[in-house]
Amino acid sequence: MGLHVGIDFGTSNSGVGIYQNDQVHVLPLDTKNIVPEVVKTILYITSDHRHFIGQEAVELYYKQNINRQRRFVKKWVGEIDYQGADMHYVRDVYVYVDELQPGRLMQFIKTALRSEKYTGTQVFDRFYSLSDIISIYLQALKQRAEAMLHDEISGVTLGRPVKFSQTPELDQKAQTTLHQAALEAGFKQVDFELEPVAAALYYELSLSNPQNVLIFDFGGGTLDLTIMRLGDPHHRMVYASGGISIAGSDFDRAIIQKRMLPHFGKGLEQNDPEILNLIHTIPDWAALPELSTPRARAELERAILAGQAPVRLKALESLIFNDLAFSFYNMVEATKISLSSGGVAIARMKEKNLDIWELYTRAQFEKDIQEHREQIQQVLMDTVSASGMEPGQIDAVVKTGGSSNIPVFSEMLGRTFGSEKVKSSDVFNSVPAGLAIKAHQNS
Repeated sequence: MGLHVGIDFGTSNSGVGIYQNDQVHVLPLDTKNIVPEVVKTILYITSDHRHFIGQEAVELYYKQNINRQRRFVKKWVGEIDYQGADMHYVRDVYVYVDELQPGRLMQFIKTALRSEKYTGTQVFDRFYSLSDIISIYLQALKQRAEAMLHDEISGVTLGRPVKFSQTPELDQKAQTTLHQAALEAGFKQVDFELEPVAAALYYELSLSNPQNVLIFDFGGGTLDLTIMRLGDPHHRMVYASGGISIAGSDFDRAIIQKRMLPHFGKGLEQNDPEILNLIHTIPDWAALPELSTPRARAELERAILAGQAPVRLKALESLIFNDLAFSFYNMVEATKISLSSGGVAIARMKEKNLDIWELYTRAQFEKDIQEHREQIQQVLMDTVSASGMEPGQIDAVVKTGGSSNIPVFSEMLGRTFGSEKVKSSDVFNSVPAGLAIKAHQNS
């Protein structure tokens, strides 16, 4: 028959859980990571199409890419056949490619499921559909888990957010893509459970009496909420679920847009559309690596020679052409995380021609995400209203996910429900553990 596991395919991190011998285990699949039960949702594809995930992918990317040489060559990619009026001509199309590029790093893979337009990407000489990218990652998790368990895995319960999208058609399309990717990865049986419901099943293991529980699952890509009656499996009930596509990665982008862009010329460079486009692409983790083209370098060098904020544009050039984007995003995220335990953090990054030092306070961060905070407060109250309960009827509020420890949201929950009711579950392991319980029930 094969084993059945639960997989939390997350925006930033993933995990695999299994229920065996009346116990839940989250498997330590990434021995290179500080917390081996947590596998970074990162995929690195080399020029010869070998695949690496997690911390191994990160380390190989750093080893092969940072401050490396580049050599752009002109490559034919097709032709345009134009017909119109009395004209007809065929024109060859060429692009410049870096023939020394050793690999391509992909992160926030799950976020692409929320996009209406994203279908995949060209990686060297192959096109990878979104389903291909996800299946490669899931297959790697499956292979690692099988090697650890010494048995075949045939079934999987995958977590999914309450809403991939507010649009029902796009939400269904996202689940269909994820389902197809799991089949391509080699799973014979695939089913789904809402991520906050999975976290609730894990929390239920600690209960001796029934409770009305709000699960506040706040990760890297979405906030998911579920209000359930827990503690008696025979009378378990979901009162309401809600969610919004706002989470940790959106806060990182807010920090970049409002605090980091001046380090790369924003405010000093105002009349050059080409340069402004480069600056405003910085918050887009997917697009920034694609800016390393001969044209972009020529535009930057032209602006620098013209004296247009030369120090800041040299920093922008370094960010793009020394493959520092991943390091930069990690620095921003680390700064944000530091503010969960302190009132002030230093945003610091020093590389060739790039020197960022900025004092950043928790008050500034909360101001920068004010719009997101208001939206989150609204979806929280909408979910409580949909449950038919008053906040006082909620017995416990369980936080899980990396963004759930951001103080402003803990304070929001405390004000609404009472700080004595707010509890922290295992930030990274509660969802894969709950999915393992569900996988056991389904098998």
